[in-house]
Amino acid sequence: MARKKAEAKPVDGVAAPAGPSFTVAIDGPAGAGKGTVARGLAAQYGFAHLDTGLLYRAVGKLAMDTGRGVIDEGAAELIARDLRPEHVTIPGLRSALAARAASRVAKFPGVRKALIAFQRDFARRPGGAVLDGRDIGTVICPDAEVKLFLIASAEARAERRYQELIAAGAETSRGRVLAEIRARDTQDAERESAPMRQAPDAHLIDTTDLDIEAAVATAAALIDRARAAARP
Repeated sequence: MARKKAEAKPVDGVAAPAGPSFTVAIDGPAGAGKGTVARGLAAQYGFAHLDTGLLYRAVGKLAMDTGRGVIDEGAAELIARDLRPEHVTIPGLRSALAARAASRVAKFPGVRKALIAFQRDFARRPGGAVLDGRDIGTVICPDAEVKLFLIASAEARAERRYQELIAAGAETSRGRVLAEIRARDTQDAERESAPMRQAPDAHLIDTTDLDIEAAVATAAALIDRARAAARP
């Protein structure tokens, strides 16, 4: 699934439109297309969008910067408690280094606990919200109106990530990216606090052979069905 960015309401600085809350929770492994689909849905419905992975990347990068390359669990928890919306826009959050730091701090229960309230408040904002991550439908928003779980083969996800990194000017290889994807899958599935798993009532979408338009359309059909069913 080729990547392109869709216009969506950012996490900071823009008020959500008036109206009742409606939460779309999107989970799945790295590279499955969660962010791409979430941005497309946010643009289509006028929902606010939060890439929750950026919260962990921000905490990880700030903790690493504070510790001069060493991530201290206590320092990471303090940073998470004081995290502000503008922190998700700091430079370098899309780097491979920030991704590895995010994976480290995501294993700290104190960090995850500190970020839960932030995410839940965002999810219930008036006008609707789309959140993508790895435990949105199971931990953060178990009562979300629509839950989606996106998957794709490790090879397809690695190729997408490789193309993103090359486009950004990074020096890497397909083999290295594939190894990182598989390692991240293992960490996300085996961590003690909120391991990644599909919620029982989440809709499974395999994006391996879907382009952006098809993936967004598949998700949008599920949202339309849920909204229609909720009308009096």
